[in-house]
Amino acid sequence: MLIGDVAQRSGVSVRMLRHYDKIGVLRPSARTTGDYRVYSDGDVERLFQIESLRSLGLSLAEVAAALEDSEYSPADLLDRLIVGTEERLAEEENLLRRLREVRTADPQRWADVVHLLPLLRGLQSASPVRRQLSAFGMNDDDASRLARPLAEAVLAESETNTAGALRWALRRTGDAALGALLSALDDTDPVVRRRAAQALADLESEAATAALTALLDDPDPAVRQRAALAVGPRGSDAARPVLLRMVIDDVADVEAAEALGALAAHRGTVDEVAEQVIAELDRRPVGDGARLRLAQTLAELPGAPALAALRRLREDEDPNVARSATYLVRLATRA
Repeated sequence: MLIGDVAQRSGVSVRMLRHYDKIGVLRPSARTTGDYRVYSDGDVERLFQIESLRSLGLSLAEVAAALEDSEYSPADLLDRLIVGTEERLAEEENLLRRLREVRTADPQRWADVVHLLPLLRGLQSASPVRRQLSAFGMNDDDASRLARPLAEAVLAESETNTAGALRWALRRTGDAALGALLSALDDTDPVVRRRAAQALADLESEAATAALTALLDDPDPAVRQRAALAVGPRGSDAARPVLLRMVIDDVADVEAAEALGALAAHRGTVDEVAEQVIAELDRRPVGDGARLRLAQTLAELPGAPALAALRRLREDEDPNVARSATYLVRLATRA
């Protein structure tokens, strides 16, 4: 049969048959003297096999592999198809939930629906670029109306740049997404709690600060650290031991030292915090890298005790500590 006959009988377009020939999935057994494609009965049978496999959701590459490789496992293939179908069903359920949320947002005009739906689809896209563009495409009103799905997108996001864009959009909702973020704090997955803590850190309301303060006792150290960096500068003294431990353990020590300084200044406890840092420094043996970080932390604590300690450290046995203390004293006295 010529290509037109095959197309008419199979329902597969001539264009698609030519594409199959080009990529090698289905090449006709012969050609006429005029170079027309001639398909045998076996070719037609293979075509129906191709279309049957494609109807299951296989890509053309998978179809080719299944037809050419005698050891290609149908069971493995079916398992992958089942997983893929389950994922698509989950996406459809997700879209249904999003549509209900658009309805909850009470759109007044078709233009509102037409505007909001692409943003929702973008948030649930498999492409991080599309998710990012969706976040950047929201105005303040969009973000507020889509606060919950936006929060859910933040909690699910693993790509760093996209996560930043989503949090940027979420900040524009104020406390509209607070409920979704607070619910995530009970999640058994520490990664979800970390994302929730990061998002809450961008909110400056009393409710967000209270939630972050509660996270200072979270079993996951990364959650505690994120919370401490956020609420320390807001004056939560409960963050002090976490921040000090971060300096000692070399975990975002510069940020932790700055947060300690801001905490002490906010509460008027600069000398008290300085004495705690000095006591911890004195317990560390020479050569312990934590001593250098603790010495540098003293520079974030203006006042007599911190300056006196730095002057004393200019004669420290550890040359790195001594050099750092000399430099920091010089800076402090110039000021």
